[in-house]
Amino acid sequence: MIKSSWTKWIGLIIGVLLIIVFMWASVILGLTKISTQMVFDSFYQFDGSNEHIIIQDTRIPRALIAGAVGASLAIAGAIMQGLTNNPLASPSVFGVNAGASFLVVVGISFFGITSLGTLKWLAFLGALITVVIVYVLGSLGRDGITPIKLTLAGAAIAALFSSLTQGVLTLNEQALDQVLFWLAGSVQGRELELLTSVFPYFLTGWLCAIIIGRQMNVLSMGDDVAKGLGQRTLLVRIFGAVLVILLAGGAVAVAGPIGFIGIVIPHIARWLVGIDYRWIIPYSGVLGALLLLFADIGARYIIMPSEVPVGVMTAFIGTPFFIYIARRGINE
Repeated sequence: MIKSSWTKWIGLIIGVLLIIVFMWASVILGLTKISTQMVFDSFYQFDGSNEHIIIQDTRIPRALIAGAVGASLAIAGAIMQGLTNNPLASPSVFGVNAGASFLVVVGISFFGITSLGTLKWLAFLGALITVVIVYVLGSLGRDGITPIKLTLAGAAIAALFSSLTQGVLTLNEQALDQVLFWLAGSVQGRELELLTSVFPYFLTGWLCAIIIGRQMNVLSMGDDVAKGLGQRTLLVRIFGAVLVILLAGGAVAVAGPIGFIGIVIPHIARWLVGIDYRWIIPYSGVLGALLLLFADIGARYIIMPSEVPVGVMTAFIGTPFFIYIARRGINE
């Protein structure tokens, strides 16, 4: 565990530099080999060649989207774990990704919506509906909200929305090809316009998440202690839920439902910097970006010349870790 503040700052700086390195690797690695000189030439001496078009229209947007989506999902997971005091909380486990995906699929399949702006708002609305349902179900009963009830409610809602999504695609097979690869979670073939349309929400979510780090620390002590210290716990939870909706909903709108980053990364960040959310949140963002960039690069080589959806790669990486966390929670 990193203990001193200056060492943590150095760790963050190193993490940001690694993100730049991984993004550069994402641009030059793949089926079409790209040299460093080609990348510079595509900016300063663009000639319309196949390599220059791939760099400008495919590789660079892909790298930027992977970094932004990975950071957003990881920060959303850290916030959810702090708000619920639940080590299993994440946008995928609590059904937020599934709810956002369902409304996007409905919009595409039944209403023929292709506008990025409209699909973005459908994803946000789906995330909002899911968060409300899970919190309501998790608060039922005499003992109020508990981590296990929230987890069960989230798993049930995730299964429900996933089943409804499959049902919609069964009824409208014409939309199947259009959304199937997206549903697996992918950053392949995404245009930069997708990222620019949601980046203001990402940036707002990142900054606000860092700002509420101190409040998250107080809340993690328990509701009674937090209220005794004068914190308005309900207000903090509502604000945190809004940030989760912005981050997870935006990520789904851009890349589809990518799982496990939101549960794996906050635990790694906590192992590195301790229980202080003022550090957990920025470290989660950096590590989340690195993980998704790494997974996306790896996805290009598994079954080359085809590609594995990056959501499959993150599931492959995250499933063993999820089982480990669940077993440790049961034993404790």
